[in-house]
Amino acid sequence: MAALVTLVALLGVVVGRTTHDQLGTGSPPTTFPSSGASETGTIASKVDPGVVDITTRLGYQGGEAAGTGMVLNASGDVLTNNHVIDGATSINVTDVGNGQTYTANVVGTDKTQDIAVLKLAGASELRTVNIGNSSSLAVGAPVTAIGNAGGVGGTPSVATGHVTNLDQAITASDESDNSTEQLTGLIQTDAALRPGDSGGPLVNAQGVVMGIDTAASSGFQFQAGTEGFAIPVDQALSIARQIMAGQASITVHIGAAALIGVIVESASLNAGADIVSVETGTPADMAGLVPGDVINSLAGQSVHSATSLTTLVQRHHPGQKVTLGWVDTSGQQQSATIQLALGPAS
Repeated sequence: MAALVTLVALLGVVVGRTTHDQLGTGSPPTTFPSSGASETGTIASKVDPGVVDITTRLGYQGGEAAGTGMVLNASGDVLTNNHVIDGATSINVTDVGNGQTYTANVVGTDKTQDIAVLKLAGASELRTVNIGNSSSLAVGAPVTAIGNAGGVGGTPSVATGHVTNLDQAITASDESDNSTEQLTGLIQTDAALRPGDSGGPLVNAQGVVMGIDTAASSGFQFQAGTEGFAIPVDQALSIARQIMAGQASITVHIGAAALIGVIVESASLNAGADIVSVETGTPADMAGLVPGDVINSLAGQSVHSATSLTTLVQRHHPGQKVTLGWVDTSGQQQSATIQLALGPAS
């Protein structure tokens, strides 16, 4: 039977990214003995200096969120989940290694794989995490999840467990824009991930990063016995390197996000994206769109759902002019040329 899981960013507002996903097919997880406290402390001490706490302001939605990240190099490139920074209008990052807080910009994202890379402004001589080879993982291997559980900052939290399954798939739905994406090839673990752990390292017994903490079973509400999911670090690092090289693709977006200024959901009757709300002063607002309108095209491409609208917007950049098509509340087809604004997490 499919289980419900949730992305583990910590959300401090009603509207946002805490979402429910469905577990893909796979063998039932196996239970293993826990690691000792002293062993866990030793592992954490090797990893903590390369971990960061991420706090975001959700200016268009009202509120803030928290998550975790990993330092990739001394100059301040940080790997995290896309859902940790999705919808953020400002990002602050506290480096555990030196205790300093930096403002951060988004280097790039891959929403379909839930990966983002941040750049810390003015950072230097940062300590980094030790990246391993996730293809070497086997079911039964002991692992430790390290993160910013509860969004409290300070000494990173730890959760011990084992790899209970490999190559798992979940369907993640993002409440910030009502889009969904399939995450595949995931590591499944009985380490109890909690809100705020998203983007943190899942490490082996030597403190080497094997994965990036991403989601957990919502059926157990993050209690003992929870099943967690991590993106294999080989997969995450491949995307991160593409982002840092500035190589855009259909799924990888480089630089600042573009903004239309609507919150949408998939149309209930026809293809398109139903507008739930329009942000004041945004391109959509200036073009005259209102709640109840249904967006059905962007830049000459058909919009079939909320997810496809998000995907199309990600292919563009702030300042670009595109034609937006929609069916208004009276049923009439409308269109307008809009100039995309500088969006969240820029």
